[in-house]
Amino acid sequence: MNNYNNPKWQHKRAVILRRDEYKCQECKRYGKTTPAYLVHHIRPRDAYPELWLESTNLISLCHTCHNTMHDRVTDALTAKGLELVARIDRKYFSTPPPQGG
Repeated sequence: MNNYNNPKWQHKRAVILRRDEYKCQECKRYGKTTPAYLVHHIRPRDAYPELWLESTNLISLCHTCHNTMHDRVTDALTAKGLELVARIDRKYFSTPPPQGG
């Protein structure tokens, strides 16, 4: 399924790049400032089509970091890609709700 020419994707891609200030979010974790030109689906869009345009499933990456997230031949997530999935899951789904006061 290739929807990269879809106007909805083009708009969402621009929104995510702006959100991430056109900087690679993986490089940023290590104190580096690298321009980002790609928007990566954290959970692969073929396996999770319902997350295709979900902002929490998208991250801006440089070409080098993008290539470390999934095997370029099989498109399967690498160990680094799986670690990103786990990190995002913890951020959005494993945080206990705030306690009322």
